[in-house]
Amino acid sequence: MTAEEKVDIIVRAAEEVKAEDVSQIDLRGKTILADYFLLMNGRSNIQVRAIVDKIIELMEQAGEREVRLEGYVRGEWVLLDYGDVVVHVMQPEVREFYGLEEFWRSAPILDTRG
Repeated sequence: MTAEEKVDIIVRAAEEVKAEDVSQIDLRGKTILADYFLLMNGRSNIQVRAIVDKIIELMEQAGEREVRLEGYVRGEWVLLDYGDVVVHVMQPEVREFYGLEEFWRSAPILDTRG
């Protein structure tokens, strides 16, 4: 499965459970970490986990399993690593504090709406 196909599934999952402020950062040519970072907000640790659960469910249905899952228990910032796509599901204050969009400001932020 291509990175772009993974992004499409993840964005659809996020939309289904009302994730907020979904951003897609195109990291191709900027780092070997991943081709894309997807960032999104959940209003509470419960919603953050619900978003992560839906992403995992739809990705598994498509035959993809995460390489790594971090932060699920706390539900403040959950990282899902799918190799070429890394997903960050955060509560808004955590996202603002760490400022990943600012850190990767030299990379294009793409529109996630179809």
